[in-house]
Amino acid sequence: MKKRIMAKGKQSKNAGAAQNTSKLKVISLGGLQEVGKNITVLEYENDIIIIDCGMGFPDDEMPGVDFVIPDTTYLEKNIDKIRGIFITHGHEDHIGALPYVLRDLHVPVYATRLTLGILRNKLSEHSYEETPELIECKPGDKIRAGVFSIEFIHVNHSIADACCFAIKTPVGTVVHTGDFKIDLTPIDGAMIDIARLGQLGNEGVLLLLCESTNAERPGYTPSEKNVGASLEDIFFKNPDKRIVIASFSSNVHRVQQIIDTSAHYKRKVAITGRSMLNVVSAALELGYMTVPENVLIDINEIKKYSLEQLTLITTGSQGEPMSALSRMAFAEHDKVELGTRDLVVISASPIPGNEKLVGKVINELCKKHISVIHSGVADVHVSGHACQEEIKMMHALLKPKFLMPIHGEERHLEAHKALAEAMGMTPDHIFVSEIGRVLEVDKNTARFNGTVPAGRVLVDGYGVGDVGNIVLRDRRHLAQDGLIVVVATIDTIERNIISGPDVVSRGFVYVREAEELMDEIRTIAQEAILECFESDMLDWNHIKSAVKDDLTKYLYAKTKRKPMILPVIMNV
Repeated sequence: MKKRIMAKGKQSKNAGAAQNTSKLKVISLGGLQEVGKNITVLEYENDIIIIDCGMGFPDDEMPGVDFVIPDTTYLEKNIDKIRGIFITHGHEDHIGALPYVLRDLHVPVYATRLTLGILRNKLSEHSYEETPELIECKPGDKIRAGVFSIEFIHVNHSIADACCFAIKTPVGTVVHTGDFKIDLTPIDGAMIDIARLGQLGNEGVLLLLCESTNAERPGYTPSEKNVGASLEDIFFKNPDKRIVIASFSSNVHRVQQIIDTSAHYKRKVAITGRSMLNVVSAALELGYMTVPENVLIDINEIKKYSLEQLTLITTGSQGEPMSALSRMAFAEHDKVELGTRDLVVISASPIPGNEKLVGKVINELCKKHISVIHSGVADVHVSGHACQEEIKMMHALLKPKFLMPIHGEERHLEAHKALAEAMGMTPDHIFVSEIGRVLEVDKNTARFNGTVPAGRVLVDGYGVGDVGNIVLRDRRHLAQDGLIVVVATIDTIERNIISGPDVVSRGFVYVREAEELMDEIRTIAQEAILECFESDMLDWNHIKSAVKDDLTKYLYAKTKRKPMILPVIMNV
């Protein structure tokens, strides 16, 4: 508790002592040149606030890694300055790192009701020395955090309770859009608060931090209600099939539409997949979803009903190997067995990098002659992110002096920059940043000035940060070229080989079909050891290096491959 007390104690002192000569520092520790892992830091003198704290998916260069979280070294070094973490919405790329980051950062978390409901479920799977402080907010609330005042403003997104932030700072107003779209016919009836955004624009916005995910896409993002019409058509045309729908677990509005359509067609609904169960239970408990009586059943009850009486809502829209849909496709699900009387609907589009995983699941389903509908062939998904015209509207409403595009790969950020220039913003007022780079802003100027420690922390099972570049390099090496282990027992006093060398190969060649090569490897290893004896080089590490070097040269000359070679030399 000591750090918490110190942090709060400084708050009132600095709130009135801010000097306009200081500059506001804006730092992204994630979410730039990548999709996901979103986290932004605002710092002014002795006060820091954090916006979002998400996770990202591993890429092909990270074998065995479950997910990626931001490097928060800079925040840990400045813990006494941190006044709070403010969350825009409950998607994994905005809250997924919190269970790990909150182990080291004992600071309050501010978020809306559903976001906190989802977060509580995630935190319950972890243990903490100090219970995280979660503070519920609603649109219109203004939170004082040191010199900062953070206003929650309602926006539309593919999850309920999403907000953007208007942050009053000593140098001016900063708006962080979070993820948003402008949906004129939202499922919950609450449209983005355009009036408040326009009012902020009239008052003056110094800096806009605006999402860029769909900055390359022209036009407007379709309304979520379009998906409802497609679902209605699918249910109407397939009265004799069990309908299995995979979607993002956090898309509460999508799940609500599926349940409503199922109830209309007198179907029972069962839910499978841990994250889907967690989010739906939180949404029901908090009143963000309503289910007609006797529609929702446990997955264990599905055998009581005929196939055409059922709808299954599942995780796995991204093809995740351990997800419920993936296990169904590969006949590994303990409750559901798919067949030709099933129709699978993948109500999501693949996140960049997940296309192969999704394709693998679809192909496996097609092999079993199971009908599949996905976003490539029907309107079963709409994005939750603003396209070009909506981004332009956000700019027109807020009229910012400076812009820093966020949330996207380099091409998305550059496309966003081009949009701003087309609307008349001068290029030297637009700052396409990088992770860890510091943007300094005052009332009249903005410029990059230095960097802070930043990067990625890899999570593998229970291990957080213990898989680094060297381990990843070894994993890639093993995956590409395989492994050879050479085991020998030696006597350095008598200078002879007592047993071995024995050779074990994994992922390099099939031993039974390469006996001649294995014999040659043994001979070369034996000669390398004996040469060390003759040269009076009896150091254990030197013998290992000699065996490794000689085998590496031989195997590359023979096979043009470089397997990982592990000599195991035992001295008696």
